[in-house]
Amino acid sequence: MTSVIKTDDVLAALRGVFDPELGADIVELGMVQDVDVTPAGEVRLGIALTIAECPMRSQIEDDTVRKVSALDGVTDVQIDIRAMTQRQRSGVMERARKTARDQAEPTRVDPKTRVIAVGSGKGGVGKSSVSVNLAVAMAESGYRVGLLDADIWGFSVPRMLGTTERLEANDDKIIIPVEAHGIKVVSTGLIVETEETALMWRGLMLSKALEQFLHQVDWGELDYLVIDMPPGTGDIQMALSRLLPQAEMVVVTTPQKAAQKVAVRVADMARRSFMPVVGVVENMAGFTCDHGELYELFGSGGGRELAEALGVPVIGRIPLDTDVVAGGDSGKPVAGSAPESASGAAFRSTAERVIELVPPVEDETCTARISRLMDALETQSA
Repeated sequence: MTSVIKTDDVLAALRGVFDPELGADIVELGMVQDVDVTPAGEVRLGIALTIAECPMRSQIEDDTVRKVSALDGVTDVQIDIRAMTQRQRSGVMERARKTARDQAEPTRVDPKTRVIAVGSGKGGVGKSSVSVNLAVAMAESGYRVGLLDADIWGFSVPRMLGTTERLEANDDKIIIPVEAHGIKVVSTGLIVETEETALMWRGLMLSKALEQFLHQVDWGELDYLVIDMPPGTGDIQMALSRLLPQAEMVVVTTPQKAAQKVAVRVADMARRSFMPVVGVVENMAGFTCDHGELYELFGSGGGRELAEALGVPVIGRIPLDTDVVAGGDSGKPVAGSAPESASGAAFRSTAERVIELVPPVEDETCTARISRLMDALETQSA
């Protein structure tokens, strides 16, 4: 049964569409001028940009479509882009400056950073392997990448990256990430004494740990922050949508139907939190023996069916490959150590697809240029 979409729901979703230079969402900046929802689930939006041919137009449109399409019951999203008047531009800049004054940066993750949360409905589907290799592949492509191991209880990222360094804080008590394979890494595994140490924390402590990793870590300038989420739909997932509203999710599943059915739940949680699902990664998608014969040891079709149910693409199919296991155990992720192997190539292809769907934010935006122009005009008239 199709859900009834309310205007308030659409506006709530659009609060996750940020102008990265001004650090505020398009609703707060007054860019959303019209919202019309039809009984058939069609959403028509009027969005005013500072200039009609804004270089960020494509990104804002894409982010808007992803956020609104994530609402249950939306069948189509149409956007009417228009240019602001001079008075409207002045109002946007005034609101942006007030926001900057009134709201200290909520986290140390720069608003320009693209946040990719890698989630799964249950454990054992290779979510951490996907997170690590995705981050490595992005870094190998020249992007500035951070990797946050938010699987607080089940941390495995340090081992997969082959790092035993400890997290340390500077004189201002700000945590400095460990660097491994060209990636900035933070994990509870870099705090505890050994990998075998059990963290006996309740749910509130888990979300507090995530808050600390976002508020008290010097992430610096990143193009992408990949977050290895714990399986399921608990405290960490809910905290993430609150702390990083620009986050988008990649759902990992295995080919069998049982895993696909469970994975639907984490995607449903993402949509309820206005977090768009970028796509589905099907892990352990068949084993090819030395003779070239393919064996689908875990069945087939689960990733495709999940993607169809969610209305998103399959962005990667990772074969069942002993190189992935060996790379994870030795701290040499296959995306970096064996990029020409079947699994290494699959991870790199998946990373390319993510970058295509969620491109890095441009350093120079139209709103930044307008802001400087307004400042110059104010200086001249003073």
